[in-house]
Amino acid sequence: MGADRLPGRPIVLGTGSLVSINVSEGGVPKRRINGAQVSRLGLQNDAQNDIVHHGGPDRAICIYSLEKIRALQAEGHPIDTGSVGENLTIDALVWELIVPGVRLRIGESVLLEVNSFTSPCYKIGRAFIDGRFIRISQKVHPGWSRVYARVVDEGELKIGDRVELLAGW
Repeated sequence: MGADRLPGRPIVLGTGSLVSINVSEGGVPKRRINGAQVSRLGLQNDAQNDIVHHGGPDRAICIYSLEKIRALQAEGHPIDTGSVGENLTIDALVWELIVPGVRLRIGESVLLEVNSFTSPCYKIGRAFIDGRFIRISQKVHPGWSRVYARVVDEGELKIGDRVELLAGW
C-alpha cells in the first residue's frame, strides 16, 4: 500500500490551490468573490439562467484550470477567470486527470465529485477569438473542457484553500 493511502482512504493524486471563486445572478461572466458557502446545489449567491443545461445537484459546481486559462490567453483569447461560467478556478493540478469519477477535497470540509465534462455554448463566446467557444469542447479538444461536479460534503471555501485530487473510492 502506497504512502499516500491508508486502509479505506482515497489516493491523493496531487495537490493544488483554489485561486478564484466566481458567482453571478445568472449568465456570464461570473464575478470573483473571496469566499463562499457550498450547499448540495452549489455556491451561495450563484444562479443560472438556463436550469435545463446548468445547475442542479449533478451540475452544482463548474470547475476550470488556471493553467488552461493562461494557455488560452497565450493563444490570444480574451478569457479570464469566471468568463466561461466556472465557479471555481484551480491551480497546480494536472488538468487531464480531472475526469468524471475523481473527487476534489477543497479546504477543510468541501468534497466534490466530478460528474461530467461541460459542453460549451455560444454564451461564453466573448471569451474567445472570433467567438470560438468550441475551443474548450472535450469532444473537439480533449483535456481542455471545464467539468461539472456534485457536492458530496458541504462547507465553506475561501481563496487560497488547498485542493486535493483524490481517486480510489
